[in-house]
Amino acid sequence: MPITTLILDDVSSHYGAEVIKVEPPNVGDPLRVWRELDVDGVSPWWRSIARNKKSVTIDLRKEEGRELVKKLAIKSDVLIENFKPGTLEKWNLGPDDIHPHNPSLIFTRVSGYGQTGPWSSRPGYASVCEAESGFRYINGFPDPETGMLSGPPVRPNISLGDSVAGLHAAFGTVLALLSRKAKQTAGQPGGQTVDVSIYESMINLMEGIIPEYDRKGKIRGPSGSSITGIVPTNAYPCLSSSDAPGKPSFVVIGANADSMYNRMMVAIGRPDLIGPDYAQNHHRVGRQKEIEEGISAWTKTRTAQEVEEVLREASVPCGQVFSVKEVMENPQTEARGLVEEVWVGDKESGWPVKMSKVTPVLEGCDTKTRWAGPELGQHNREVLVDELGMSEAKFLEYQEKGIVGK
Repeated sequence: MPITTLILDDVSSHYGAEVIKVEPPNVGDPLRVWRELDVDGVSPWWRSIARNKKSVTIDLRKEEGRELVKKLAIKSDVLIENFKPGTLEKWNLGPDDIHPHNPSLIFTRVSGYGQTGPWSSRPGYASVCEAESGFRYINGFPDPETGMLSGPPVRPNISLGDSVAGLHAAFGTVLALLSRKAKQTAGQPGGQTVDVSIYESMINLMEGIIPEYDRKGKIRGPSGSSITGIVPTNAYPCLSSSDAPGKPSFVVIGANADSMYNRMMVAIGRPDLIGPDYAQNHHRVGRQKEIEEGISAWTKTRTAQEVEEVLREASVPCGQVFSVKEVMENPQTEARGLVEEVWVGDKESGWPVKMSKVTPVLEGCDTKTRWAGPELGQHNREVLVDELGMSEAKFLEYQEKGIVGK
């Protein structure tokens, strides 16, 4: 869910949007202390994923805290939540509780499996939903005899399901806002619920596996570093470069278009792999082993840079497998301003943190980060007193009672 509000805030902030993140007092969002920690004990990832958000700490276990959140929702255009289905209803904060007071509210709900169905009450974690969606089944290396997984499936070293669901939630929220505008033109309030599940979001990534299974009975399995039914496209081994002699080096080549394939075979000196038997993709699929071995034999005697030079000259898409270090240092990243430096803390004792700029780039829209992920409860007074109208005395009382963080 963090990526949902990250995108919506960065793109819409040019037009005056404000994103308020409600966190539990004292501990805050768990992402604050995940993975690498900075000198202040906070994750640099938090500074990126929570940029431009205002942090408000409210204890939702207390009735007064829930009432504060309800007041915020009544004043808002969009509410985004990722609790287990039924939790907000138990707290009297569900759509049926809020919409009578704010009928134009877009209520976006992100969960593991959606708000309905026999699995809806399960805790939803991206890793589990990636497995149940079929995604993990097709990632790994196949057994040469069975074609099925030869061992545990390979997991991408990011929480892909969370990010994909976040993109679906951002897209769904924008669609709901557009729908609201049309409804309001017709004199209707326009509020609605957007129901997003990690499980369904991952299934949406799965290309043609469902219709292929339905029509042909094919169960797509793992394909290692290639992709089923498209030849050639793979990661090919290269010689290590002189500046990193012990580092494994690979280049990814995507020459699956017929004309590209022919150009590549001429460029690498393998005209014997051109002709009627290799003319179209469906011909090449049956000869994948032969083609892949021919390409690998050529790349293994060259550095990745040398491979790129030859194939780019032939207009064949290819690129090295970069680490984050190489991503940050390459000229394309620099030219596009993809990495920006954001200040954390006060002017005297703070420090800069580099993070990726939010995309897509919209013409005339400034998506430069205004502030890094905030300190816990940094905006309590600003939001609750200045914007919500809470009295100073009540604010201090709620802090003493632990309803609002200090």
